[in-house]
Amino acid sequence: MNRLLVLIHIALLLISCSRSDDRTLDHIRFNASNNITSLDPAFASNQDNIWAVTQIFNGLVQLDTALNPVPCIASSWSVSDSGTRFTFILRKDVYFHSDPCFSTETRRVVADDFVYSFNRLTDSKTASPGAWIFNDKIAPNGIRALGTDTLEILLIRPFAPFISLLTMPYCHVVPKEAIDQYGKEFARHPVGTGPYRFVHWEEDVKLILNRNENYFERINNERLPFNPGLSISFISNNQMALLSFLKGHLDFYNGIHSSIKDALLTRDGQLKDAFKEHIELSKVPVLNTEYLAISLATSSADQPLGNPYFRKALNHAINREKMIRYLRNNVGTAAEGGFIPISLPGHLPLAGVYDIDLARRYLDSSGIQNARIVLSTTKDYLDLSVFIQQEFDRIGVDCEIDVLPSAALKEAKLHNKLSFFRASWIADYPDAENYLSCFYSANFAPNGPNYTHYNSEDFDELYEESLRTENESDRIGLYREMDSLLMQQSPVIVLYYDQSMRLNSRRISGLPQNALNIPWFKYARIRSMH
Repeated sequence: MNRLLVLIHIALLLISCSRSDDRTLDHIRFNASNNITSLDPAFASNQDNIWAVTQIFNGLVQLDTALNPVPCIASSWSVSDSGTRFTFILRKDVYFHSDPCFSTETRRVVADDFVYSFNRLTDSKTASPGAWIFNDKIAPNGIRALGTDTLEILLIRPFAPFISLLTMPYCHVVPKEAIDQYGKEFARHPVGTGPYRFVHWEEDVKLILNRNENYFERINNERLPFNPGLSISFISNNQMALLSFLKGHLDFYNGIHSSIKDALLTRDGQLKDAFKEHIELSKVPVLNTEYLAISLATSSADQPLGNPYFRKALNHAINREKMIRYLRNNVGTAAEGGFIPISLPGHLPLAGVYDIDLARRYLDSSGIQNARIVLSTTKDYLDLSVFIQQEFDRIGVDCEIDVLPSAALKEAKLHNKLSFFRASWIADYPDAENYLSCFYSANFAPNGPNYTHYNSEDFDELYEESLRTENESDRIGLYREMDSLLMQQSPVIVLYYDQSMRLNSRRISGLPQNALNIPWFKYARIRSMH
């Protein structure tokens, strides 16, 4: 940490001269720390891919800053009374980026393009990780073009969050001509409709996107995007990326890793004074619930974790406020509620989650003595796990920590080889159903996201009813009822609801934040630094 502080101090001294060199650069610059593996929407399965794909492509609908679905390429849509027929009317002014794959340089987007794109997504030959979007939802031959500008989608059964689902990057439109011409290389030569068009990609060095001069969206009659383009670097080391940002070589830095948070933030999570002249810090809640999961399939009733009273004892033993304050510099919100995060309708507020005396009473009720459990985690969350270990020790529970590589933990939880492990759920789309699907019995891992193998007929009935319920208020009531049932039976111990930490250079303005933590650069402007 001392070495990092020295490097940061040097970076601060270099800011003025670095910035004077950068004034001639007209692109917004940011870093993709985990590298981008594909620019094909069908493979937008991780944050770096999603961020890039979102700049290049569009879908039928998109999200506003409050995460409400709003028109995009579809100017409007309607839903049948049965909740199974969706009809979309397309705009007539949306064109693909100019590219040699077209016989006439470019062409207009039509309904058949979405039929092709959606069928391609679910085609086993594509092998898209996003195929689950439509699997078991769309009726046979249920995606149809009713003329040039009308698209119809038929569902097998009602699925109330379907419009929210369509906002995912997997559902962005691609032209058949480009797939035919570039094949698998489409991942490195994308052709979309979005605010930015592909220019150049030098692997492990830089990706360049320029403004789409023919983009269809406008605000107050001014065409988006409000800046000339994006320059994306690939610095894998978080500390080096931060130093690059502090020297003025990047305009945007997302996330504050545990190894650097104390160098930047005060104890209460504010930006230290030394950085405020050149940097703006913004924090917003994001749709990410951090939790401890208990595999009910590997824990029988005569074992500690199979006992509901024992699970409740663990839940009430953790001082989450203290954990957030001292280990995360107040980044995040201590979980005094259910599994659905605070940013979503349906969040279940609770009270008195931390209660050491109640934890001891539940432990007594469990009848379990001298319990020993193993918590599996990764090195990035070792400090939190040690804190939790100490909290459990206070009620007489011996907790061993097993540190695994991220890939190994992911594989083990997928195949039900762990009894107790740290996990998180980041929303795929902004509807609480996405969180509650993690506990639907038909979604047992590895074929779904139910890693705990929680199985409740009451929960399943409520979940299925919510999918049929179009009235939002009624559906939210069902969501809360399901979350309450979860908290009573405790297959998970919710730790905190995350926040996004974003550092912006004062060279840019107008970049909105949202609870999905996707940067919509089309709204950002580059300030004059003269």
